[in-house]
Amino acid sequence: MPPFIISSNIAPRTIRLGTKAAAANLAVRETSVTRAHYYPLHAAASLRAFQSTTPAHQPKNQVYNPIRSPDTFNTYLSLPSSSRIPLLTLWTASWCPTCRTVLPLIQSLVESGTGESEGGVAFAPVEFDAPDIMSSSSYTENLAMTYMITSIPTLLSFDAGEAQTATKVTDGRKLADRQFLIEWIQHEARRHGGRGGGGDGGPGSSVFGGLFGSKK
Repeated sequence: MPPFIISSNIAPRTIRLGTKAAAANLAVRETSVTRAHYYPLHAAASLRAFQSTTPAHQPKNQVYNPIRSPDTFNTYLSLPSSSRIPLLTLWTASWCPTCRTVLPLIQSLVESGTGESEGGVAFAPVEFDAPDIMSSSSYTENLAMTYMITSIPTLLSFDAGEAQTATKVTDGRKLADRQFLIEWIQHEARRHGGRGGGGDGGPGSSVFGGLFGSKK
């Protein structure tokens, strides 16, 4: 008979081992909730193994390191595109005081799971004044020129590799508005590679119908 461990929700009964009948009691698994329960050690080990290998919840949202070169930008752009997750970018600069308020706010919302129930998003700040970005002279490498970034900060979403300029946000007051940002992230998360729209009639759709008519 294999060794046993014992668990009980009351004080265990005293069992004398001097007789065969008493010894036989150990081979019986008692099922009353008021009695002790005996489980083989190997069964308990299997249970622990099952519990330890149960996969933990993996968040859908992703936060990338800051973008400081066109190559990094293109790499990040291709990662969420393959999984149909929009890439949210915040264009910042070291000399921008508003950016120091907006960036941690947006990052905290993404990290806390905003937009995950709508499908998830990826987020990366773009350092507009990074040397490799500012020194890019050709049109294909000059990210600001390519995506018409004319003010800092700018919040711009990419879906399936394409810039969603219709929902680009440059108004500093809106960028500092927590509720606005929550609805904006949720709106962008609903795209799922559809490029053109962030859902039909979902939460916040009526709000964005008015906001993005005059988003600047």
